Amino acid sequence: MTPAPSSFPAPASGSAPVPSAPASAAGGGRVVIVTGLSGAGKTVALKGLEDLGWEAVDNLPLSLLGALVRSESDRVRPLAVGIDIRTRDFGVEPVLDTVERLMAEGGGRVDLLFLDCGDETLCRRYTESRRRHPLAADRPLQDGIRHERALLQPLRARADLVIDTTELSPAALRHLLAGAFTREDEQRGLVVFVTSFAYRNGLPREADLVFDARFLANPHYRPELRPLTGRDPAVADYVTADPAFAPFLEALTGLLAPLLPRFAAEGKSYLTIAIGCTGGRHRSVAVAEQVAAWVRRQGKRVDLRHRELEEGAG
Repeated sequence: MTPAPSSFPAPASGSAPVPSAPASAAGGGRVVIVTGLSGAGKTVALKGLEDLGWEAVDNLPLSLLGALVRSESDRVRPLAVGIDIRTRDFGVEPVLDTVERLMAEGGGRVDLLFLDCGDETLCRRYTESRRRHPLAADRPLQDGIRHERALLQPLRARADLVIDTTELSPAALRHLLAGAFTREDEQRGLVVFVTSFAYRNGLPREADLVFDARFLANPHYRPELRPLTGRDPAVADYVTADPAFAPFLEALTGLLAPLLPRFAAEGKSYLTIAIGCTGGRHRSVAVAEQVAAWVRRQGKRVDLRHRELEEGAG
């Protein structure tokens, strides 16, 4: 797989500017705390949320977060706050305690967004940007990354949404954020992410449920279909005409039907369903399109992504 062309920069210090923006995003009172591994894209995520109408603040001292949220309870725009190991008075337990306290106080929705990334990609981003990792001042870069990953594991485990940016361009990250954070309603309804992928490029690290479509008839071996994708009607018709397709989709949706309300009832805000095939361009794409359409018909919010088709997206 060709790497996404536009690498995330290593995080920069300072606060993101907060220009005026329309109050059409998610409504006041909502808060998202953006955290994760250094270099995983926190700055890009905050800028993306700012573009969606959120008020974005980076590197706010943790001790001031509660006061900021309480003092802005009547604000029109929702608030996105970037917090990581460079934040003054940062600590995993204090961050978790702050999130729980804000949740207990009520008055708005609070989400914890964790940005993850593979070690090799993080090393490449820091090498390209020539910036120093915050925990690698006196040790090799890879050691600093491993140390930070172990330190932040409790935050990742508690996160409402984990986004792995290893194979995401900034544009693809903004697309995912738009699917999760531009809703005008304040319900805690489940947001379902459906993604297609190629097994030869590895499983999506953020996947909750993974289904294999490699048993279906492969359009790759039809010369007239090979250049197309599963979004093209000719390929979709070929895949769905396989006698095994209808029973597979029926069984898959039959499994999901009771699971979705149970996930929602347990308070899960985001669910990622991954559909894989060999190349990630034909069968998995066609099946993912069908699954996403079915999820929409259930009245659920859904965001659809085709990982391998996003190569070269700017």
